Amino acid sequence: MTGIIKKLDETVVNRIAAGEVVQRPSSALKEMIENSLDAKATSIQITVQSGGIKMLQIQDNGIGIKKEDLDIVCERFTTSKLEKFEDLSNISTYGFRGEALASISHVAHVTITTKTEDSKCAFKVKYCDGKPLHPPKPCAGNKGTQILVEDLFYNMSVRKNALRNASEEYAKIAEVVGRYAIHNSGKSFSLKKHGEGNDIHTLMNATIQENIRNIFGTNVARELLELELEDKKLKFKAKGLISNANYSVKKCTFLLFINNRLVQSSQMRKAIESVYAAYLPKNMHPFLYLSLDILPQNVDVNVHPTKHEVRFLNEADIFEKLQQAVDAKLLGSNSSRSFLTQTLLPTVPDVTFEEVTKKTSDGNDSTKEKKIYDHQLVRTDCKERKLEAFFTSSPTDLPNSSKEKTEANKDGNVEELPNRVEIQLTSILELRDEVEKDCHSGLNDVIQHMTFVGCVDQKFALFQHNTNLYLGNTHEISKELFYQIMLKDFGNFGALRLSNPAPIVDLAMIALDSEDSGWTVADGPKESLAKYVVDLLKSKAPMLDEYFSVEIDEDGNLLTLPLLLENYNPPLINLPSLVLRIASDVEWSSEKECFQSFCREMAAFYAVPEKKIHSENFDKTEANGGKSINWIIEHAIYTAIKKNLKPPNHFSTDASILRIANLPDLYKVFERC
Repeated sequence: MTGIIKKLDETVVNRIAAGEVVQRPSSALKEMIENSLDAKATSIQITVQSGGIKMLQIQDNGIGIKKEDLDIVCERFTTSKLEKFEDLSNISTYGFRGEALASISHVAHVTITTKTEDSKCAFKVKYCDGKPLHPPKPCAGNKGTQILVEDLFYNMSVRKNALRNASEEYAKIAEVVGRYAIHNSGKSFSLKKHGEGNDIHTLMNATIQENIRNIFGTNVARELLELELEDKKLKFKAKGLISNANYSVKKCTFLLFINNRLVQSSQMRKAIESVYAAYLPKNMHPFLYLSLDILPQNVDVNVHPTKHEVRFLNEADIFEKLQQAVDAKLLGSNSSRSFLTQTLLPTVPDVTFEEVTKKTSDGNDSTKEKKIYDHQLVRTDCKERKLEAFFTSSPTDLPNSSKEKTEANKDGNVEELPNRVEIQLTSILELRDEVEKDCHSGLNDVIQHMTFVGCVDQKFALFQHNTNLYLGNTHEISKELFYQIMLKDFGNFGALRLSNPAPIVDLAMIALDSEDSGWTVADGPKESLAKYVVDLLKSKAPMLDEYFSVEIDEDGNLLTLPLLLENYNPPLINLPSLVLRIASDVEWSSEKECFQSFCREMAAFYAVPEKKIHSENFDKTEANGGKSINWIIEHAIYTAIKKNLKPPNHFSTDASILRIANLPDLYKVFERC
C-alpha cells in the first residue's frame, strides 16, 4: 500500500527549518551579530554560559526595534530588507530572509529587550515558537537591542546531545566573534563567559591589523603584508592582509568576506595556498584575511541555509587574479626575509674543527669519511676578527696593559676585599638553591662555551656557540648576572666609595620630582616622604653595611655601594631612583623576601642600561678606567656572564637569548637561492 501524503503541521515545518538555520550556538550567534550590524551598531557585547547552550546573550547600541514591530519580529519571513524576489539581486545587507530570530525562537526561549532613539523607555517581550508570550512590557534599558537566548535545543534532544562539550562550542563562538571583529574595524566587540572577564575585546578606534594582533597574537601581526587589487573588467575589488614567507603554521587560517559577509570557499583557499607552496616548508600554511567587493548582481547569496556559502560569476578568473596578486606580494617580500628563532638546543653537539682534525689524524677513520665541509667549520680562536674590526676603533677600545691595571687599583675609590666570610643563613642558601634549580641546562652549556662576536649596540650583543649565532639582550642578562652575584658574594662585598657623601634626602627628592616616580598629591608632601626614606634606611644601616657594604652615616648620607664587578661602575645617574625603590619596593618584614627583593633592586641598578646614558659617571672613558662602554660590555660583563651566570629557564622563551642563525641552515638557504 502506498502512503497517504499529508501536509505537515506548521510546528513541525518550523522546527525542521530552524534545524537547518541554527545548527549550533555559534550559528545562532552569527545570525544575531549580523542583525546587530544591520542595525548600525558600533558596540556589540556577547555573554555566553555553558558554550551558549544554557545562555547566549547579545547586546548592541543599534537603532533598536519599534514597539509595533515586536509582535511579528520572530515570525518566519518577516523582514525589512525584501519586498519582491528580484530584490535578492541587489541585496547588500547581512540578513534578508527573516529566518534568524524565527528559527532561534523555535528551538530556544528568547527574550528581546529593545529601545529606539525616540522611545521614552525600553520594551521587553518573551517569545516561544515565533509568537510573543505577552504584550511588550515597558522597562529600563539603553538605546539598542538585547537578545537573550536560553536553553538552546530544549525541544530537540538529539541535536542537543550531538553537540560537543561546552568548551569546544565556546571556541567556535569565539572564532565567529573574532572574525567579525577583525573585519569590522571601527566597531567594538567583546566576548566573555558569564561571570568572568572578557576573552575578546576590541576597541572602536582599532585598525584591522591591531585587531588581528589582539585576537591571533603578535607573531601573526608582525608578518602581514597588505594586499589590494581591483579589476574593472571582472568588476571586483579585493583588499586584505596576508602573511609573508616568514610565517607558517600547520593549519591555514582563512578569513574571507564577500560583500562584508563572512563566507567559506575551499576552492579559493586552495588556489591561494598553491601559491604559498613555493615559499613555505612542506605541510605548512599561511594566515589570510581577504575582503572582496563584487557587484551584488553577480553574487547569489541564497545558496545555503546559514548563508556561509555564496556563488558568484567568473569565479575561476577572480581566483587567478588573486593568485597573481599574492605571488607578486610574496616575491617582493622574499628579498628581505628575516629569521626570528627562539633558542633551540641541539641534542647532538656540533663537531668543531679541532675535533674533526683530531679524529682524522688518529687514523681510526678514513679521510674520506671525515671530510670537513665548510658549514662544519667553527671559529674557536679568540684572535679571529670581531664586529669591532669593521668599525673605526679608538685607543680606549683596546685592553689596558698590566701596568695601567696596577695604577687603576691605586685609585683609592675601591676598598680591599676582606677575608671571605662563610654565610650560613637559611634564606640565602634557599635563594642560591632556587637559582641552581632554575638553571636551563642547554643554555648553560651555550653560555659557558660561547665566543663573543661583538656589540650590536648598548642593549644587544652577538655571541657564537659552535655553528650557532645568538643575540643576547645585554640589559636583561646583566640584570640576572648581578642578582646572582649579589647572592653569591652576600656578606663579602668590597666597597665602592663615593667621592662625595650623597645625602639620601636629596636623592629621594630628585627621584620624587621625576615623572617616573608615580608620586601624586594623595601620597602626601614630598618632603615628608623623603624624610621617611632617610629614617627607614638609617634604621637598616647596620644590616646594609654588614651584608651589602652599603654604608650610611648618622647624618643620612650614602657613603659606599657594593663592588660587584671589576672594571665596571654602575650608572650613578640612576642612584636617586635606587634609593626610592629600596625604601618602597623592598619587603623589609620577611628575611628571605627582604634579601631577594633588595638583591633584585640592586641588580636592576647595576645592569647595563638599555639606552645610552650621557653621564660622566658612566659613558665617559675616564670614569671607567679609560675604557669605552663596548670594551666594558665585552671584557667585563660578558666575561663575568661566561664565568658566573646560571641562565634561568625564562631566558629560553622571553627573547633574552635568541638563536638568530646557524651555519648549516644558512647553507641550505643559499643552496636554494
